[in-house]
Amino acid sequence: MKEILVLYYSHRGSVRALAECVAGGVHQAGALARVRTVPRVSAVCEAVEDEIPSEGPPYAEARDLAECAGLVLGSPTRFGNMAAPMKYFVDGLAGDWINGTLVGKPAGLFTSTASMHGGQESTLLSMMLPLLHHGMLIVGVPYTEPDLNATRSGGTPYGASHVAGPDGNPALTEAETRLARALGRRVAECALRLAS
Repeated sequence: MKEILVLYYSHRGSVRALAECVAGGVHQAGALARVRTVPRVSAVCEAVEDEIPSEGPPYAEARDLAECAGLVLGSPTRFGNMAAPMKYFVDGLAGDWINGTLVGKPAGLFTSTASMHGGQESTLLSMMLPLLHHGMLIVGVPYTEPDLNATRSGGTPYGASHVAGPDGNPALTEAETRLARALGRRVAECALRLAS
C-alpha cells in the first residue's frame, strides 16, 4: 500500500492537530499515512533534543522521503515563513535533491498562525519553493471544497491552515478539520493515480 509522509514541526500543538487531520484524509483515500516530525533547533552548538522524541511521532529520516509516494509538509508560521526547525530540516536535503528522491511526487502544505492575517499564505508559498526545486507536484485545496468559500478561520487554496489565536489554542474548527482532511485525501489520491 502506498504511504504518504505527513511531516511537520509543531511548537504548541496546532500544527500537530492539523497533521492528524491530514493523516485522516490520507487514510480516507485508501493510502497509509507515515507521520513524522523534526526536532527543535538550538542556538547552542550541541544537540539539545533526544534522538527519539519523548512523545508523538518519531523524527523523520532519509528513508521516509525515499519510501513515500507523496509528502504533506506542515509548519507554524514565523513572520510569514516556515519555522526554523522545518527550514533546517529542508535545508539538509541536498543529497535528496541531487538524487531526485522527491521528483514527480505530489506534495501539499499546512500551517498555523496566531492571527487571521499572520502570514498563512506567505508561509505556505515559502514552503512550496524548496519542494518545487525538488521536482515535486504541488497539490492545493480547490474551491470545490465548500468550506474554502465559507471559512471564517483557517483554510486557503495553497494548503490547510488554522488560526490558533493569541493564546495558541490547538483546537481546530470543523471547517479547518475538513479542509485538512481534504488536503490529505487529495495528495493521496494524486499519489495513487500517479502510481497506476
